[in-house]
Amino acid sequence: MFKKIYKAIKKYDTIVIARHIGVDPDAMASELALKEAILLTFPKKNVLAVGTGGAKFAYLGTLDKLENVDYSNAMLIVLDTPDQRRVDCPEIDSFSYKVKMDHHPFVEKFCDIEMIEEEKSSACQLVLELLYKTKLKRNQSIIEKLFIGLVSDTNRFLFNSNSELFSLIAKILKEYPLDLPSLYQKLYMRPLHEVRLQGYIEQNMKVTENGVGYISLTSDVISKFSADVGSAGNMVNNFNYIDEILVWTMISEDKKNEIIKINIRSRGPVINTVAEKYHGGGHKFASGARVTTMEEAELLVHDLDRVCQEYIKNMEGGEEK
Repeated sequence: MFKKIYKAIKKYDTIVIARHIGVDPDAMASELALKEAILLTFPKKNVLAVGTGGAKFAYLGTLDKLENVDYSNAMLIVLDTPDQRRVDCPEIDSFSYKVKMDHHPFVEKFCDIEMIEEEKSSACQLVLELLYKTKLKRNQSIIEKLFIGLVSDTNRFLFNSNSELFSLIAKILKEYPLDLPSLYQKLYMRPLHEVRLQGYIEQNMKVTENGVGYISLTSDVISKFSADVGSAGNMVNNFNYIDEILVWTMISEDKKNEIIKINIRSRGPVINTVAEKYHGGGHKFASGARVTTMEEAELLVHDLDRVCQEYIKNMEGGEEK
């Protein structure tokens, strides 16, 4: 499959790289690293990495505007996205050829080549393997971006990590002198106002009878702490070790785009089926959803509580989850 993708890259002079709406470090790092690798290998190609960015991830690089593209003779590479409606790129059907590289559960086929590797930790791992298994070139900058994405999506290798991944990490550490403290600092350094918002969340989080921790952050609350919707949602990763909680979620109002973003994590119950019900999806234990009203968000929390209730019953009965 990697060789087929490489052949397609080699064939097209115009290549657009996209990923899911609601950017995160893995998605942005993977598309920027792949763009850089293609241009390093084929300097004359026109390669664009597109989508709505975020100031929080500016250290990874700059995204491109999708302008003056002849779609009829262009290739689209979609990273980290299982379904077409979540791709942060217009005119998807107009591209001459499309490739998907994803590590989420299969949702739908919308590309000519579909690489779906659920056992992989991240989109960055898929891109890294593409570099090592084809003639695409790599350098220090590319590897640093991919390492940051790997760290982010595995939460410092706590999740979705195995011997294959660690062998890959060992390989890049032998080849490239990565300044690990500096890279971790880029990913985890936070401004004081975000720390104070986290304190607010800790003080005001509600917990359901069956262990769903949640908080609804209105646009006014987020603005009060000089934060943004993306920062608020990403704080979902900070609540993994609360004994009374099995599932936790951040419900963040995005008044500008007239949606409510919901980030969900789990320490056992499968949550992606609930997320899919509410215009989202993701992994079994890390998912996201989007709704338009707080009432819908409350229904999602109720569904998560029922999932936790069933999980608790199964565990008490000695069944496998």
